[in-house]
Amino acid sequence: MELLYSQMDESTAVLCSLSIILFAGFIVTRITKRLRLPNVSGYIIAGVLIGPCCLTMVPSDILGHMGFMSDIALAFIAFGVGKFFKKEIIKEAGIKIIVITIFEALAAGILVTISMRMIFGMSWNFALILGAIATATAPASTMMTIHQYHARGDFVNLQVVALDDVVCLLTFSAVVAVVNARTSGHISFTDVMVPIFWNLMALALGFLCGIVLSKLLTPARSKDNRLILAVAMLLGISGICAFFQLSPLLSCMVFGATYMNVTNDKKLFKQVNHFTPPVMSMFFIISGMNLNVTALRTAGIIGVSYFLIRIIGKYAGAYIGCSITGMPVVMKRYIGLALIPQAGVAIGLAFLGQRMLPADIGSLLLTIILSSSVLYELIGPACAKMSF
Repeated sequence: MELLYSQMDESTAVLCSLSIILFAGFIVTRITKRLRLPNVSGYIIAGVLIGPCCLTMVPSDILGHMGFMSDIALAFIAFGVGKFFKKEIIKEAGIKIIVITIFEALAAGILVTISMRMIFGMSWNFALILGAIATATAPASTMMTIHQYHARGDFVNLQVVALDDVVCLLTFSAVVAVVNARTSGHISFTDVMVPIFWNLMALALGFLCGIVLSKLLTPARSKDNRLILAVAMLLGISGICAFFQLSPLLSCMVFGATYMNVTNDKKLFKQVNHFTPPVMSMFFIISGMNLNVTALRTAGIIGVSYFLIRIIGKYAGAYIGCSITGMPVVMKRYIGLALIPQAGVAIGLAFLGQRMLPADIGSLLLTIILSSSVLYELIGPACAKMSF
């Protein structure tokens, strides 16, 4: 393949690579669907097969310039999550959502951090970053299960599966500040607060964009232009966040939530959902291509431990949060099961965390998150179905 690519100009090589990536995802998911596996797992497997560890069907230099796909994918994921933050539902649930979310998210993060440090002797930087990523949940998997089984009632109206990604991003931002300060040799109040300040500015940007989009998308606007304007603003937010070295997740989540609450326009989200499959496919396949299969031997017990410890933390935290807020027994027993899936947000943050760690440790971090995401996506929907 390398000889073939060497005879192509840059444009041809990029276009052929993108075609191979999409075709690989399509072919492998035909197989995984027959095995009743989720598409995310199929995409990651496809990435491993065509990546440097197996067939090397995409040149490494082209793969190295596809990091922007994680930002774009996170932007679309977050925008879709935002639609679940309807003020009527949040107001009805009140403070209970916030309490449960904080407990289930931070319990998983703290438990993973302490375990990585105390049991495996990993550095505090590694343990803190992995712990911050552990707070995230994949709302798309749980919400997909809700729609698939037409679940209704107070249980499925709890927005914990979406809100904990807000906690995750704030936690990750604080951890990044601490890790950077530890690397430079000193920690100050400013080092911690500046990244949080920029994330608050990202929230304000998302809110402003939501208001602007609600004004632009008048009833007379065509469907094509509605989609064009929404995608343009999502890409713009991603670009601005990338400039300030921020994840676009928070900003795009607020963008989607603001637009939904101002307009109650569900049709736009359906349009965007029809646009995103190729983007999400490429994101997960490229993630699989970055998976270092040889590092799985090193990750081994650490990855399995992370997988199990995070589940314990999520379940225990949700149980405690429900107990404190006086939720019914059925909530305490089963809401933790709906918080197990982990994929897009965690993978996107793993790429950010990888850049902050030494090469070998960063590769281990990414390997743990990618491999565990496959496991989470295998058992997550089944656990969510059980809880419903």
